[in-house]
Amino acid sequence: MTFDYLCTECGARHAISPELMVCPACSGHQQPDEPVRGILEVNLTGTASAQFSVFDLLPVEKEYFPPVPVGNTPLWQPGNLRNKTGFAQLYIKDDGVNPTFSFKDRASFLVSAFAKKHNINEIVLASTGNAGSSMAGIGAAAAQKITIFLPEAAPQAKIVQALQYGATVHKVQGNYDLAYDFSLEYSRNKGGMNRNTAYNPMTIEGKKTVSLEIFQQLRQAPDYVFVSAGDGCIVAGVIKGFKDLLQLGIIDKMPVVYAVQAATSDALYRAWDSGRFENIPTHTIADSICVDVPRNGYHARKLLKDHQGRVIRVSDEAILSAQHELASSSGLFTEPAGATAYAGFLQEQHQLPSEARIVVITTGNGLKDVAAALQGISAPQQAIKSIAEIL
Repeated sequence: MTFDYLCTECGARHAISPELMVCPACSGHQQPDEPVRGILEVNLTGTASAQFSVFDLLPVEKEYFPPVPVGNTPLWQPGNLRNKTGFAQLYIKDDGVNPTFSFKDRASFLVSAFAKKHNINEIVLASTGNAGSSMAGIGAAAAQKITIFLPEAAPQAKIVQALQYGATVHKVQGNYDLAYDFSLEYSRNKGGMNRNTAYNPMTIEGKKTVSLEIFQQLRQAPDYVFVSAGDGCIVAGVIKGFKDLLQLGIIDKMPVVYAVQAATSDALYRAWDSGRFENIPTHTIADSICVDVPRNGYHARKLLKDHQGRVIRVSDEAILSAQHELASSSGLFTEPAGATAYAGFLQEQHQLPSEARIVVITTGNGLKDVAAALQGISAPQQAIKSIAEIL
């Protein structure tokens, strides 16, 4: 298998290099307050059988990956939810069991290996929390220096995680978008590899592994996939994985991918028809998908359009309700961003055939944001003094 970069805007081909992050020509048209221009997608050439190894379809050799068990996450068959919804082939892909309890480990794993292959020891990034703690954990296993820029509203659990892993953490007096800009400025001045979502091509490429695993676990492609969307990088990775399998002739059709956004952080949804991304301040209980300007907006929108995907939005109330239903009916406790995907399925279920194979991807463990989870349940207000009080 051979690999190179393909610009998702102009179609130019480039050799893979650690110095190249975005297309030199298209990135020259970058404007403030818009998604990244000139996103580079890893293009593969060659053949593979249905018994492929995931590492065979990645542009970095297996020997460079750190010794940490990323991926191979379980595909749940939630009996109670199947009975409740009437979908006998409903599956939950639980990426909250990755080493740092987040889907983002898939991207960090490949970024770490790519950096090691090219003898780069510092990795810099901005994050709402999960990508930062993920890169910190994977970087710890690889003995790499990790520098993270987080918005001041990032959940405490995610900050503690990153610090425990030994990362250098800078809290930014502002939102994720400002943290993103600061991290790029730091990289330009201090060097190292920037892992920012979408900007680094390996982030999308690493995230495609979830689709490769889903195929291996089902031994076929699903009919529908639901995944939460903020920056648009995960949904692009999901589509990219199935696109590669289609290109290799391993599957014969693309699943319909639903990108599910919070109604109060819905830039991709708003840009669906016009293609214009406005910088409007956003907020949502699902902090992992709370972004004003989705950095992979142009690319994610194009992939969804090209492959008949869809973008929908759900309320924060629906997200919290979905989080509680997943936990109380299946035993899977996911953070609000992960529950967003399930909320999207619940909203759309009446439009889907009951015999369809449906995969809902949950992207992080619920303990990463306990404060948010508390808003969806009724916690005891006081301790009892004797058993008689409740008999």
